[in-house]
Amino acid sequence: MHRHSCAPRSNWIERVEKIGLTYHSHENGPYWNESACYEFTAAEVDTLESAAHTLHYLCIEAAEAVIQRGWWPRLGIPAAAIPSIQRSWERDDFSLYGRFDLAYDGSAPPKLLEYNADTPTALIEASVAQWFWLQDTRPEADQFNSIHERLIAAWRSQSGTTLHFSGVKDHPEDEQTLLYLRDTCAQAGITTRTVPIDALGWDARQNCFVDLDGHRITHCFKLYPWEWLWHEEFGAHLVNEPIRFIEPAWKMLLSNKGLLPILWELFPGHPNLLPAYETAEPLAGTYIRKPRLSREGNNVTWVEKGRTLEATDGDYGEEGFIYQAPGPLPNFNGNRPVLGVWMIDHEPAGLGIREDTRRITGNLSRFVPHYFR
Repeated sequence: MHRHSCAPRSNWIERVEKIGLTYHSHENGPYWNESACYEFTAAEVDTLESAAHTLHYLCIEAAEAVIQRGWWPRLGIPAAAIPSIQRSWERDDFSLYGRFDLAYDGSAPPKLLEYNADTPTALIEASVAQWFWLQDTRPEADQFNSIHERLIAAWRSQSGTTLHFSGVKDHPEDEQTLLYLRDTCAQAGITTRTVPIDALGWDARQNCFVDLDGHRITHCFKLYPWEWLWHEEFGAHLVNEPIRFIEPAWKMLLSNKGLLPILWELFPGHPNLLPAYETAEPLAGTYIRKPRLSREGNNVTWVEKGRTLEATDGDYGEEGFIYQAPGPLPNFNGNRPVLGVWMIDHEPAGLGIREDTRRITGNLSRFVPHYFR
């Protein structure tokens, strides 16, 4: 595993905007960063793929334990959501995607930092933007990336339904991610429609949700966290499951950082796990404090030998916190990469890398492309 400096394509802005990566820059500089790239060996890619496959099924086993043992309070799951999660689990409702964030230096086993299993983003970057970068700059090399093809193949299992796509308005990354996913769904031959999340309407006469044109919503991909859905005004109508959502309700278990201590409890010492607990004491003053439910690195605190080294702000933490041993992030001249392995239809499908000079990866951390030989 190596980090290389390289010259960006002269027309890189035009190239990435053409495929929907319109949020490539922010006021502090580029978010999409092709002035650097990461090189892997085929064996290292195999290691990442194997670790993600193993971790996914460890998480499935841990979710089963939560359900069987009634560990709902350990995840801060609202009581109203429990029956829906149980029914969704028993039906084995369709799950499209997720993203593991891993610490990996090319030698020690990859370590799980967290599983973004409900509303992961950085998808366009990982799927198409870095693929076209590879074709333009290193066509002789390969890339851990079959995300696009696997998305289309996964959607085909939903044939015969009309799928709505829903998310928040006026958020470029979410809007473009929804457009991309809707396009892959359409390529699978499925009829699609869109509806903003705040425009989900309840038709009391038909006892169903409808979109702005009055079309009944039976299946919906939502780029909106489950824990937020339950707190919406329409949340009371979700109890009877009038919509089959993607991601399904059972993914609330996998996307919750409260699962990390449960994983360590069930599989202590596993080479792909970091020690994690519901209190700080077992970690002897060196730990990462994370909210059970949070997004984009918000409300995370990095403590070493009892001293706070880094902390982020935000509005999360109401459901409580967990404490995890620091992951062994490699350091390439001050750049610390987190490796995001994408899962599509329960299988590893590709890699996206975010890096930062800070210890805590946030929403402005740079996306850097990769290749392997």
